[in-house]
Amino acid sequence: MPNRVKPYSLFSDFDIALYKSGKHFRLYDHFGSHLMEVDGEAGAYFAVYAPAAKAVTVIGDFNYWAGDEHVLNVRWDSSGIWEGFIPGIKAGDTYKYRIYSSHQGIVTEKADPYARFAENPPYTASKVWATDYTWNDVQWMSVRGEMHKLDRPMSVYEVHLGSWRRPWHEDRSFSYQEHIEQLVPYVKEMGFTHVEFLPVMEHPYEPSWGYQSLGYFAPTSRFGIPQDFKKLVDAFHAEGIGVILDWVPSHFPEDAHGLGNFDGTAVYENPDRRKGYHPDWKSLIFNYERNEVRSFLISSALYWLDHYHIDGLRVDAVASMLYLDYSRQHGEWEPNIHGGNENLAAISFLKDFNLAVYSAFPDVQTIAEESTSFARVSRPVYLGGLGFGKKWMMGWMNDTLSYFKTDPFYRRYHQNTLTFSMVYAFTENFTLPFSHDEVVHGKSSLIGKMPGDYWQQFANLRSMFGYMYTHPGSKLLFMGGEIAQFREWKFDGSVDWPLLSEYSHLGVQNLIKDLNALYRHEPALHQNQYKSEGFEWIDCNDVDSSVISFIRKAEDPKDFLVIVCNFTPVPRNGYRLGCPPCDALHEILNSDDKRYWGSGAINDKDILVTTEPKHFRLNSFELNIPPLGVSVLRPVYGEVKITTESSI
Repeated sequence: MPNRVKPYSLFSDFDIALYKSGKHFRLYDHFGSHLMEVDGEAGAYFAVYAPAAKAVTVIGDFNYWAGDEHVLNVRWDSSGIWEGFIPGIKAGDTYKYRIYSSHQGIVTEKADPYARFAENPPYTASKVWATDYTWNDVQWMSVRGEMHKLDRPMSVYEVHLGSWRRPWHEDRSFSYQEHIEQLVPYVKEMGFTHVEFLPVMEHPYEPSWGYQSLGYFAPTSRFGIPQDFKKLVDAFHAEGIGVILDWVPSHFPEDAHGLGNFDGTAVYENPDRRKGYHPDWKSLIFNYERNEVRSFLISSALYWLDHYHIDGLRVDAVASMLYLDYSRQHGEWEPNIHGGNENLAAISFLKDFNLAVYSAFPDVQTIAEESTSFARVSRPVYLGGLGFGKKWMMGWMNDTLSYFKTDPFYRRYHQNTLTFSMVYAFTENFTLPFSHDEVVHGKSSLIGKMPGDYWQQFANLRSMFGYMYTHPGSKLLFMGGEIAQFREWKFDGSVDWPLLSEYSHLGVQNLIKDLNALYRHEPALHQNQYKSEGFEWIDCNDVDSSVISFIRKAEDPKDFLVIVCNFTPVPRNGYRLGCPPCDALHEILNSDDKRYWGSGAINDKDILVTTEPKHFRLNSFELNIPPLGVSVLRPVYGEVKITTESSI
């Protein structure tokens, strides 16, 4: 049967040179399937990298999955690229590549690594698709660079699209369109500046939550077509909300239709199992030493920023990439050429990734989930850093949860656990995360970790959130935490929205709204959030009372906030604290307010500041501190009011 593939190429010699050197970061313009016309005929161009193949055919519903009539042409330049134009292909046609390997006669059938759309799992074929879309976010795109400066607030609502909310009468997830109608206004109402999605890239195994990705250029078809996802991003931008995606360049699953053993050989994974297999996740690790793989991954990152107007990428499991001995026992890894445990190729890749992203899109943010003390993760490459914009503060998260799990009676022995974060808080641009990882696998929900009776559990949670929002750094909270959901997160369930009929849960939601507003509106909480100049202890040593107090400072020396935290259920009345000079202090938030289902031990009058020395300061004040509560106070200059109103 004659070959129906016409010779055609979207690659120039320069493209090939960039690709082979690991410096081509727009491969999505060349690889994959592209609807077009050639010599007056409509069809699609296909291109795939299979260096060990002796033949590659395109199979699909258009040829009854028989590959003998659509054989791609191999390029003459030893690039390992197979390509060609097939007339008659139309949008929606499904296809795979049948690859005849020159290695041991292996034949594989693979989905397109560069596909922009895929069949709905459990089906695994790629789809020919045009992702054209007319964007309406010119206003947002023109200001997002300003929004992403380090002196601006960033409060992130982390969402798993499959389980945020489900129709009450159907056992299914919301579509992208339904999320436009309900998720977008909810995030706006709650006051978050950004939403972060667990991986939306196509993945075969739903219980992986998207972290076992295979479609590095395709939003999952579970919730709609690619244009629907673009509409969702557009809708968030219309409300002034940024969109961050989880992106997983650290590992990928071994599914037969995926990237593993792609042409009968290790194309995408490292062939050395000590570097190419992840024992924790039972998945393959990318070969960061291969230039074509580096170009593939960085092209994926830029694709989401370019075609989907994504505002940031949170890179998953960075620690697993940095270290050769990550989750490996003695003898299961080999040191690098310097005798160390650093993965030099992965470190080089991460630097190239960040340089490429910020060169092309200087107004976005890259964020590292990195759990070790690796230095300068969020410092520029030219200063010896990895080049990320921000880093998750995993030490703060672990220490904070450990402290709050402790019964208040014993917290006096663990206060250093809580305050230790300030030793290193300004070594990186930190984000404080209470993420999905903390509310699964038997770890309990956030409210479930809190000790005490029912009221104390909620008071502890409110005080923990108050401490989080007043601690230096940007914020991240996983869905369900904002309503004090008791159940652990289930990927195939929904947030327990009926809980909001109870004042206890509604109170926590009200607090998160007000904390987001406080964080956004008070310069002292965000202008210097990554600088030591923005923080000062008043007293971190009152372990017997389990009280800590500190100051957050804006650029204007008169613009500061005093934060006082009581982590026991005992009210502290007439508690004297030193403070900077001002006439009075005005309580603008109290986590014990009845609006939050607290006991109502608030300070509803301005608090006079006197010249009585305290805490090595010339001025001080007396405060009634609520039980298991956080009080936030703003200075008053001039006339002191008898009564006050919250600024929120």
